[in-house]
Order: sequence, then C-alpha cells, then structure tokens
Amino acid sequence: MLTSAMQPGDKLPTAGRPVAKPFSRMRRISSFLTAIVGTLLYVAHAGAVQVDDANLPAESKPILRSVIADARASAEADYITDDHDLNPKLKSMDYQAYRAIRFDAQRSLWHDENDYEIQFFHPGFLYTLPVTVVTVGSDNAETVLPFDSGMFRYDTNAEHLAGLTDEHSGFAGFRIHYPIKNQQYKDEFAVFLGASYFRLVGMNHVYGLSARGLAIDTGLPEGEEFPHFTKFWLIEPEEGGPITVYARLESPSVAGAYKFVIQPGSDTQMQVKSWLFAREDVRKLGVAPFTSMFLYGENSALRPDDYRPEVHDSDGVLMVTRSGEQVWRPLTNPQRLQITSLSDDSPQGFGMLQRDVDFASYLDAEANYHLRPGLWVSPKAGFEQGRLEVVEIPTNSETNDNIVAYWVPSEPFSAGQSRYFEYTLTTVERNPLPVALATVVRTTQGSTQLPGEKAKGEAGARRFVVDYIKPQGMDISADALNLTLNASNAIVQQARLYPVDGDRQLRATFVVVPKGKETVDMRLYINHQEHQISEVWNYVYQPK
Repeated sequence: MLTSAMQPGDKLPTAGRPVAKPFSRMRRISSFLTAIVGTLLYVAHAGAVQVDDANLPAESKPILRSVIADARASAEADYITDDHDLNPKLKSMDYQAYRAIRFDAQRSLWHDENDYEIQFFHPGFLYTLPVTVVTVGSDNAETVLPFDSGMFRYDTNAEHLAGLTDEHSGFAGFRIHYPIKNQQYKDEFAVFLGASYFRLVGMNHVYGLSARGLAIDTGLPEGEEFPHFTKFWLIEPEEGGPITVYARLESPSVAGAYKFVIQPGSDTQMQVKSWLFAREDVRKLGVAPFTSMFLYGENSALRPDDYRPEVHDSDGVLMVTRSGEQVWRPLTNPQRLQITSLSDDSPQGFGMLQRDVDFASYLDAEANYHLRPGLWVSPKAGFEQGRLEVVEIPTNSETNDNIVAYWVPSEPFSAGQSRYFEYTLTTVERNPLPVALATVVRTTQGSTQLPGEKAKGEAGARRFVVDYIKPQGMDISADALNLTLNASNAIVQQARLYPVDGDRQLRATFVVVPKGKETVDMRLYINHQEHQISEVWNYVYQPK
C-alpha cells in the first residue's frame, strides 16, 4: 500500500461540497482548504478502453446513442453551466425552509400505473444546478417533464417561496420507490441528488454511504472538481423487470453519458456503463467512487465522551486482487489528511463495507448505523492497470462525510480522448463474498502498559489486537499456524497468535514501536504450512 500523510501545519485539500442527504439527519460533505499532499507513485501504463463500436449501444437504442453523441459533442466545446434561471431566493434558502417543501406522493411519476414510482426533489438550497428530466414511454417517445409547483406542498417555513418557479425550473433530483418488502408499500431504494451523487439500499438497509458518477482530482492541492448530472432519461420499466436510467454528466474537464440498470431486492444491484470524453487534461480520474463517514470505532485511540461505542457509516475497504488476494483495510479518522492506495491490474472487485452489523456496537436507535449497507464493485471493463485510492480526512462531527475511495486508472486521460467503463454495483450486508478465508472481525489498539503500571518500555509503543473469525470447516490448531507481519517505519515486537472465543476466532496481537513521527503501514496475514489461510489485514497508523 502506498501512503501519503500530511504533516502538522499543512492545510487540508478540498474534499467535497455540501450535499443534503434524503433522510432525517442532514449530512454535509466535508469541505476544506486546498493543501500540499505527498505525491503518490504511479505504475506503468496499460491500455485503456476507448469508446468505440465494441461498447456503443446497438442502433436499436437510438436514445442512448444520442445521449452519448451529445456528450462527445459537448466535450469539443467550452464548459458551461445551466441554472435554469433559478430564482436567487431559492438558491439562498436555508435548510429549514428546504425541509418544509414536501413532494406530494400522489403526483409521483407512474403513480398507480407501474410497480415503480418516482418522486422528485425541489430545486434550490444546495442544489443550484437543477437537472432536466425526460420520461421515455413504452413507445420509446421522449417527453420532457415540466416542473410543476403543484407537485409540492410549501409548509410554514417555505410559504414565501411558492410561486418562484416555472415549468423550466427543473428538479434537484429524484428518488425511486418499489415494493421490496411487500406489495402494500413501495419502499425507497435509490436516490439521485446533488452533483453526481446517488445512493442505494437493499431490503433491510437504511441510507448510509454514497456512490458517485465520477470523481476528479480528489485530494490534489489545486482542489477537487465536482462533475454533475445535468439531464436524466427515465425509461418506463416493464412489469417484473429492472428500471433503466440514462444520464448526462458535465464538468470543466469531462463530458459523459451513463446507463444505469437498477434491480431492487434483498441486495439492490446496479449495472453501470459510462462513456467519458475529456475536454481538458484530467490530473486524476476517480472511477466508481464512494463517499462515507467514519467518526470513531473500535480501532480508534481517541473517542469523544459519547454513550455510543462506535459512530460510522462504513468500517473498512475490501479489495480482491486479480490473483485472488483479499485485502481488508480498516478505516480511521486520522490526525491529518491521509491518502493510501492499493495497486493492481484488473482486480476482481473492491468495495466499502460496514462489516460490523451488531446493534450493540453502536447503540444508536435513531441513526441505526448497524443497518448501513456496504457497496461492492464488480469490474467489467476499463479497470486495467491502476490503483484503489482511499482518502481519509480528519473530522470531529458525524455530519461530515470524511472518507472517499475510488479506482484511479494508470493511463492519463487527456483532452480529446475517450474512456469506457462498465461495472456492477451491489449493496451488501457485512461481506460481499463467500467466506473461504479467516476474515477480520475486529481491530483494537491500546497502551502497552496495564492500568496502574508505571510507564516503561519504548516511547510511543502501541499494542494492536486483530481478531479473525474462522470459516466453517477450518479445523486447524493455532499451534500449526504462524503470522506474516510487516511494518514500515516501525519495529514489531511480541507478536503472538492464539485462539479465542471458544476457538471460533484467532487473535493476532503485537506491539508496534514507531521509529519516528512517520506514518506506519502494517500488513498481516496467517499461514498454515506456507499457505495463506486468512485475508490480509492492512492498517495505517499515525504516531502521536
């Protein structure tokens, strides 16, 4: 893993702009000043997938072909934004006023006509670049959906904003409903709202981390560029089938076209295809991005005075390499900006997960962090040589999304070039893969001194404990196992492996002695007769 950590006194880079989330607790994406960050290493270039006849839709899909053609033409012109002449009073409304504008469910698209129904968000507040919505019927006819203030109820705090729109005002976004749990109620399972953000949930989930259409220049000193969807085509679904959405994306550097095919269920699945065209050189292209929050967890050295043991939407990043190695990277709330990456060529999959789904780990009956889903990417095209990059930003509030992860292709994306990406995005509970290896269930750390003991030993030493759960059928004595443990910028002492929890788990414990203030990058796994029988635990520790 490549590691870049800022030093005390450095400023933080722009990580995101505020985006209201469609649930009772509003979360603001962390926004910081630009800064100097360490340079990450790049591996050798490999062939990228260009947009060509092999990945363009068939001529029987004229609407999607026209969406792609429009993106290609847009990339050859200057970047412009369209605010739909949105009234300044709508742009400047506060959160309380925005919450007071409520969509009338009786006005949902396809209401009582289809298993799917779509509700819309009012433009304004943080959403000052509305989107155009086009509906496509079973006859393939396109109809622009005009904005109608009659779709909304303007309660007390928003009464003064009624009448400030017209049919061309557009929408902030939309959410999709479908009867996942039973036929009596249509559950919300997907939402597109703000920039290129969208979120998915399965049957038993509540909204947590977000996905994005694209990330550009995340974590760079010059600041992040935020692509945004400008137009959506909502294809009327056939009975019993998935719902298909086309989208246009714009940013100063890139124009793009997207096809999303979404199948709700116990685990909601989204097939994603994107055709991207560069109008400017892109310094860092982030594909299949995730955005999440990690305030503190069982692995945190410092915690606030809070009755809740843990507060986070996600607790780690998992990657399965092309060779099949499984790497688990617990998330942290670092003291200073931290950027790490895992390099590979055509990985089998990667994702951001909430492995701990035990209510007792959170004790939060409102936020329900134990019900937050993970998201898993199964690459299909465009994920050749590159790296999975993870950005962790210091935060002191659970209302700040401070974690970002995405795939960065090695080959540069220069003005005039095109790229095609295809992948499946799936909501998951706990783990996305069948358990064949011992997997990490717990990471904790603490002082090397017992309570009441006088300080002794190496200054800055820290004890780590990593617990693995054994898969069903793994009946190997701990005496026959050994650890492979490496740590950069540190000395490792007192490494041990022994069974716990009635031999259902294996505990690896060791002491890390940092050689200085440099970030310590650790890698651990368990062997049996020279064969690896566990996933790799990869952890980044910033000494105090």
